[in-house]
Amino acid sequence: MRTDFKLYIFRLLFSMLIVSGTSLLYASDEEAPKSYTLNGVILDKENREPVAFATVSIWKGTKFAISDSLGRFKIDNLPAGAYRIQVDLLGYNQYISEEFMVSSSGYFIRAEIEQESRMLNQITVKPKADPFRRFPESPLSQRSIGVQEIERNPGANRDISRVIASLPGVGAVNAGGYRNDLLVRGGGPSENRFFLDGIEIPTINHFSTQGSSGGPAGIIDADFIREVDFYAGTFPVNKGGALSSVLDIKLKDGDPIRNSYKFTVGASEAGLSSNGHLSKRTNYLVSARTSYLQFLFKAIGLPFLPSFSDVQFKIETRFDNRHELTFIGLAGFDDMTLNDNTNGEESREYILAYLPVIQQEVFTLGAAYRYFYGRNTLNLYLSHSYLNNRNTKYRGNDESSVDNLTLKYRSVEQETKFRLENVTRMSDFRVTAGFGADLPQYSNDTYQKIFLAQPVTVNYNSDLTFVKYSIFANANYTSPNKKFSANIGARADANSYSSYMSNPLNQFSPRASLSYEFAKNFYINGAIGKYYQLPPLTALGFKNSNGDLVNKDMKYLGSYQAAIGLDYRSGEGFQFGIEFFHKLHFNGMYSVADSIPVEGKGVNYGFVGNEEISSQLESKAFGAEFSFRWFVSDKLNLISSITIFRSQFKTLDGSWLPNSWDNRRLMTLSGGYKLPKSYIIGAKFRYSGGSPYTPLDELRSSYVAAWDASGRSYVDNSKYNSEYLKQFNQLDIRVDKEFYFEKFSLKLYLDIQNVLNKKYKNEDVLLSTGVIENPQDPYSQQRYIMKRIQIENGTVLPSIGITIQF
Repeated sequence: MRTDFKLYIFRLLFSMLIVSGTSLLYASDEEAPKSYTLNGVILDKENREPVAFATVSIWKGTKFAISDSLGRFKIDNLPAGAYRIQVDLLGYNQYISEEFMVSSSGYFIRAEIEQESRMLNQITVKPKADPFRRFPESPLSQRSIGVQEIERNPGANRDISRVIASLPGVGAVNAGGYRNDLLVRGGGPSENRFFLDGIEIPTINHFSTQGSSGGPAGIIDADFIREVDFYAGTFPVNKGGALSSVLDIKLKDGDPIRNSYKFTVGASEAGLSSNGHLSKRTNYLVSARTSYLQFLFKAIGLPFLPSFSDVQFKIETRFDNRHELTFIGLAGFDDMTLNDNTNGEESREYILAYLPVIQQEVFTLGAAYRYFYGRNTLNLYLSHSYLNNRNTKYRGNDESSVDNLTLKYRSVEQETKFRLENVTRMSDFRVTAGFGADLPQYSNDTYQKIFLAQPVTVNYNSDLTFVKYSIFANANYTSPNKKFSANIGARADANSYSSYMSNPLNQFSPRASLSYEFAKNFYINGAIGKYYQLPPLTALGFKNSNGDLVNKDMKYLGSYQAAIGLDYRSGEGFQFGIEFFHKLHFNGMYSVADSIPVEGKGVNYGFVGNEEISSQLESKAFGAEFSFRWFVSDKLNLISSITIFRSQFKTLDGSWLPNSWDNRRLMTLSGGYKLPKSYIIGAKFRYSGGSPYTPLDELRSSYVAAWDASGRSYVDNSKYNSEYLKQFNQLDIRVDKEFYFEKFSLKLYLDIQNVLNKKYKNEDVLLSTGVIENPQDPYSQQRYIMKRIQIENGTVLPSIGITIQF
């Protein structure tokens, strides 16, 4: 496409300009030695006391230190790069940390090590720690992601959603699309939940689809992420409301030794952040970012101009060894306007015809309190989330007359959440128990013209407030030699929305898992569970013209899930695994008007779920995942995954049809290598089978009343998902270069997406010419002359990133 070529040229010129300008920063300065200091402290995880005489070594390295009487240690002369530490001490389990980056500001790490449940005899080999960080509660369907995978993932541009898209079982909307919807193991984009340091957040994307998820750009600053635990199943009992995945994002702590500042220019935004301490006991992280994407899009003539900004902070105070209080904040501000200068390009005209003007604000403020007493840890979480979503559309984008108004939508979602958890360690057992209470509030003011069998105007106001509550408990056992673990748990959710939902036994959610090391480093794992998720507020709060809640009979969405797997995990950084999974969803959302799954609509901008819905949809997903990870050395890492699956739903007549994300085959191969002179190269190859799509309803699309209502073509739902697009593949490469000086460091990266310039053909669309072919007929029978447009995506997309830290 001509637009793609312009975007390629513009980004290339922009990249060259920034590279040449940035070179002036270091041309006159001489690079300083590239060795820095790692500081840290070792604590007993149970009694919170400093641990002396622990051996702290660089994992798979030669440098080490011994902790002093205050638990402190220091390792000097570390070259800049990604590291883990290993902690060994008699009477304690071996510990391997998450990954961290040492740069010009050094790094400070706090390691909490656990005492052995019982002293092993002298002839017993002490079990080694797992560098892949598996948990007894989730021995399979779980993956921990380190900072190196986030920072240097080719094609991801430090966006956590795009990093996750490389994991086993995770698909993408129409393959090489620009959106960040997470489609996990054949599940829909609304079936995911996100947590930030234990506090639930409503979205991780800008321009998020209300009632679903996804969006074009991430809202979380990757500089602050310490580690991400991704669950594609075996969900923790304390993190409810998910059917497809849980994303548990853990933030770094602020540096207690020195304050540092970082300026970053990414593929679409620029930001400034700071990491440091306010006092001896209080540390902080803070960042602010703003996009320049709207200027790039306008310069190359794209029909939509998205601009966004976000702020994020974390403030943590450790009053003493037993009391910790953390405040977090995350906010995003989004504004998408339209650019009507199409230059006659039909694909732009089509986008302009249907895309509304979007304004959206979202924020979460939360506090987490941790109290350590005896063998227990008490966690208290309190947070408030807010979403304000406004969409406006005029026919032909002509705002001169109110008669042209086809959509005016304003909706506010707020939710205050409280959760209490207590974790008790008893010898080889660990018990978690707690409860939660939430107060959702929803308001909606909608005016919308739609076309069903005839033109319909939707006009309603809605206000909804109810109470949610939950209770959960979990117990797991790990044998002293770490060869066997077992887990059993249960959760029950309820709310005051309806009498059926108010009974927690109707949403009782048991789960269990086992793991056994049957040969050295070989594990067989299994899990089974039943999970529930509340329908979106857009559906619960939908009213008809009489002001009645239409979906009062809806039920919690439910899912039976089972998985079994075999994996090999070496303490030296090699992992290979295979998992088989099966999911059976019930009480799913079925559109009464269109007779298709509601979730199939949730992969675009705006909102989804505000319609009459029946809770009678059944769907299933099943398949196999193959994964491979190898940290060969501190210089080379290799990661790959293959997923073969099916995702289907049951129609009202009992037949099974593919879901909109039934790609069937997914594959990712990636690797990175650290070269001399601080160069790092990486490559990632992605393959996806084609997505199903529904053929066009050319007659319905041509009706004047139908086109004027939506500005886009209609599909023939009697042939829902009866066709498949072609397969998609893409190769991305990335090169990082780091410069280190006496007072600051400079990092550059060049990321090139779709190096092979592969094209991806989407389904055709219909565009009105604006000419009525039968003006003499009644308005209800008048039809536009339509033209068919082929939509093709895919081009070479280079971008550059710059980070200056001082």
